[in-house]
Amino acid sequence: MDYLASTYYFDYETDEIQEIIDEFNTDALTPKEKSKLLYLKIRDFWKYYPYTINLSKESYKASSIANKNRTHCVDKSILLIACLRALKIPARIHLAKVKNHIGVERLVKKFGTNELTPHGMVDLYLNGQWLKVSPAFNKELCRICRVEPLEFDGENDSIFQEFNNEGKVFMEYLEDYGHFEDVPLEFIFDNAKTHYPNIFVENKGVNEINL
Repeated sequence: MDYLASTYYFDYETDEIQEIIDEFNTDALTPKEKSKLLYLKIRDFWKYYPYTINLSKESYKASSIANKNRTHCVDKSILLIACLRALKIPARIHLAKVKNHIGVERLVKKFGTNELTPHGMVDLYLNGQWLKVSPAFNKELCRICRVEPLEFDGENDSIFQEFNNEGKVFMEYLEDYGHFEDVPLEFIFDNAKTHYPNIFVENKGVNEINL
């Protein structure tokens, strides 16, 4: 497996990705330091927004995602992976099913459930070990949900918080789909259609579903 390769989706040789990583592309920073700073940049600059579902292959290219200002977890994971690979840090996409327990009224109304799938996160390789990081929720959203933003120390996994600041259940991991060398777009689409069939029936024939 080549977790450093530039691919159709992880197109890090493009100007859009090179611009994002420019400030970190220096020997003055260690891979660990680059990973931590890049994680924060992707986490907070691109706002989390799960209510747009893109069905075009082009929209899942990292260079296309870079031009958005809000997007969902799979997109943000793709963007972070492309940037990590551009900095010679091995990275791959990891998918799962999660359940959100706080602030779910709109989710349930639009999706018919508070289960989100596939949820995208990132595996990155540092100092001889694979670490999981989830750059999905920006700090402003975490403040609204009364939960601490996920930090990444470059040594331990950084995955969704189980509880919020008040001790209430926040996020729950239901199923792990594993990791992939490249973006498994067919799996992503099939998974979403299986779990949210009404959305796709009602929006048949469109390339972008806005809920």
